Amino acid sequence: MIVLLLAAAAAPASPSPLRVMSFNVRLPVEADGANRWEARRDIAAAAVRRARPDVIGTQELHKRQGDDLIARLPGYAWFGIDRRGGHADEHMGVVYNRRTIRLVQFGEFWLSDTPTIPGSISWGHPYPRMVTWAIFERVRDKRQFRLLDTHLPYRAEDEGAREKGAQMIVARLTTLPGADLPTVLTGDFNTTPDSATYATLTAALADTRPAAARRDGPEATFHNYTGVADRRIDWILARGFTPLTAKTLNDHKGPVWASDHFPILAELNFTR
Repeated sequence: MIVLLLAAAAAPASPSPLRVMSFNVRLPVEADGANRWEARRDIAAAAVRRARPDVIGTQELHKRQGDDLIARLPGYAWFGIDRRGGHADEHMGVVYNRRTIRLVQFGEFWLSDTPTIPGSISWGHPYPRMVTWAIFERVRDKRQFRLLDTHLPYRAEDEGAREKGAQMIVARLTTLPGADLPTVLTGDFNTTPDSATYATLTAALADTRPAAARRDGPEATFHNYTGVADRRIDWILARGFTPLTAKTLNDHKGPVWASDHFPILAELNFTR
C-alpha cells in the first residue's frame, strides 16, 4: 500500500490548457458617456477574473487603464510601451498572471518600413501600428510559448496597409526570438475572415475559433456598446497548440459594457 501511494504521489500532474484572451478595452474618452472608462473598469476587471486567463493581449490600452485593471486583479501584471514609444498613447499592453506564467523576454516592433523606429508610419494610414511580443514560461511545467499582440489600421481604405502589416508579422515569426516555440497572435485586426489580411495570417497560424472543439458565444466581436455584434474582427491565431474551446465574452452591467468589443478567450493544449 505504501508503494502504491508513493507511486501515485510521484505521478506527473495532468496537463492543463493555456488560457489566452484578446481584449480591445476601448481607450478612455469622455464622449463614451455611460460607457466611459470609469463606469466600466470594474466590469472589465470582473470579466478577466471570471475568464481566468493566463495572458491577455490588449488593444487601445492606456497606461491608467492598465494600472486600473492591475489594481483590481491580484496576481496579475502588465507591460508594454505605447505606439509612439512612451506611455501617453495607446499600448498593445500584455497582461499576465504571475502565478501561472513567468515573463522571460519581450520587445516590440512597428508595422512600417522602419519597424525599429517608435511611432513610425508607412502605407498611408493615419496612426502608428505596432506589435508587442513576449516569451513566457509556465510555472507548473516549464513549457515556454511566445505571444504577439497587435492592432491593425481601422479604415475601410486601409486593407492594403493591413495586409502589409500581416505580411510583416508573418515574416517576423521566423526572425524574432523563440521562432521554434508554440506561438499565439492576439489582436483587433479591423477586418473580417474573408479578407486578404486574414488569408495571409492564417497561412502561418491557425484561427482558433473554427478549429476549437467547442465554441461559446457569438461569432462576431465588435458591437459598439450595443451588445449586438456585426463583425468578427478580433481573433486569436496560433501554432503549436490544439484549440479546445473558443469563447466570446459579453460582460456588462445593465447598459454598461466592458468594452465596445467583446473579449475573446481560447483554451489551448500544447502539442509539443
